[in-house]
Amino acid sequence: MTRIALAIFIVSVVIVAAISLQGDPGVASLTWLGWRVDTTAAAGVLMIGLLALLATVFWRTLIWFLQAPARGARARAETRRRQGVEAITRGFLEAAAGNGSEARRLAQKASELADDTPQLVRILAAQAAEAAGDRAAARAAYGAMLGFPEMRLAAHRGLMQIAAAAGDAAEAEQHAQAAYSLAHTAPWAWRALLDARLADGDWAAGLALAQGALERKIVSPLTAERARAALQSASAAALEARAEGLAEATDLAQSAARARPDFTPAAVIAARLLAADGRGGRAVPILETSWRARPHAALWLAWRDLRTDETPRERAERLAALAALNPQARESRILMVEQALIGGDAQAARAAAQALEAEPTTQRLAGLMARVANAQGDRDGARAWIARGAAAPEEAEWSDIDPAGRAFAYGAADWARVIRVYADSGELVHTRFERHEASINDLPAIPAAYADSAAFISAVEAGAPFPPIVDDGDFGEALQPSGGPQAEVWRPRASTGRKGL
Repeated sequence: MTRIALAIFIVSVVIVAAISLQGDPGVASLTWLGWRVDTTAAAGVLMIGLLALLATVFWRTLIWFLQAPARGARARAETRRRQGVEAITRGFLEAAAGNGSEARRLAQKASELADDTPQLVRILAAQAAEAAGDRAAARAAYGAMLGFPEMRLAAHRGLMQIAAAAGDAAEAEQHAQAAYSLAHTAPWAWRALLDARLADGDWAAGLALAQGALERKIVSPLTAERARAALQSASAAALEARAEGLAEATDLAQSAARARPDFTPAAVIAARLLAADGRGGRAVPILETSWRARPHAALWLAWRDLRTDETPRERAERLAALAALNPQARESRILMVEQALIGGDAQAARAAAQALEAEPTTQRLAGLMARVANAQGDRDGARAWIARGAAAPEEAEWSDIDPAGRAFAYGAADWARVIRVYADSGELVHTRFERHEASINDLPAIPAAYADSAAFISAVEAGAPFPPIVDDGDFGEALQPSGGPQAEVWRPRASTGRKGL
């Protein structure tokens, strides 16, 4: 309004100036309460504009004084709101930093100041109690949040975490189930339920959860597919171990292998079940597809065992055909060495082994090189490789095969870990390797060195009877491991001869 009055006054001044410039000021006369005022028209217009401006200023000043209490209340409310927001912000920061006492003080302050954000205050109070280690107060704070529909999801998550920290798996699962039924997009609730099903070894319930998560779009189709393939493989392995429902186990394993060829356990279990049922031919495309996707030692062992009525040369040709499907892979290069050894072609084995010379030495690789050297008659080279392999690390993937030669013979806990990691990342973990469990033998059990000849030479020089010397024997026949029967020793019949060293 002040702006309008000021504009009117300016217009009045312009009008007065225009009248004055015309040279005819005009006449204005005012009679009021017996008074009469005569003046020029220009002066009258100017006086009216000035009076209007003064009246407007007076009115606005009066309104300002009258509105002073309300304005003060608004200022105080804004100050409280600003202080409340600051207390909430600092409180969350302190709770995240683990400073529970300061977080609780700020939560109390925020409850007194932030009247318009009660939800944030309640969450801060619960998290501050958690940071302070007061589970009872945190449980009470989250429990109070259950009474507000918009806060129930957060309340169930907080209560689930408190129960899990206290070791109460049943209560934690109850809150996860309640949250899963409330929200259509709560991945944490789905994951908590899946972990509970995996901990129980309930693969069927896990499959239902994976399908439900896909339908509700809680997780990506890729994650759901990987989880489903791993769960189907675990179900097939469980049925196989119990020797029941083998037809169902075979179907589950085949379905998993078709969906995710890169999940090696699915292909291996499917091939094993099909071969045991006399349907090894149907396992061929499964193993071939899996080898193209992710070569693994267990795959070529399963491929090798598909037939038992073939000559070594035929088996070598069949293994070479598998390696040719993914020739650049490390396992394919190893397989080319293996098939040459099986076929009895020492030169081909040596040529194939040259492609592995740049690979880091492992127990498995050292054992393979020792066998190659032995096939060429290089017994000293073979012993050198065995000595290197004794100090070399194991291979993670090779550990998936137990000492009996059975691949992926996992228990429920191992399968649970495999499923979790593969569903999230698509990687295959090696639980036996993580526990440093023995795998299928890497190094051939052969003499690692010649017997010490110092005692023999000393005996000869002194004219004493010859001491026993360990016979090198046939390199292809493995000696007994440490603690087993003693190896044969060579003893001379007379002092007229000795075995060369």
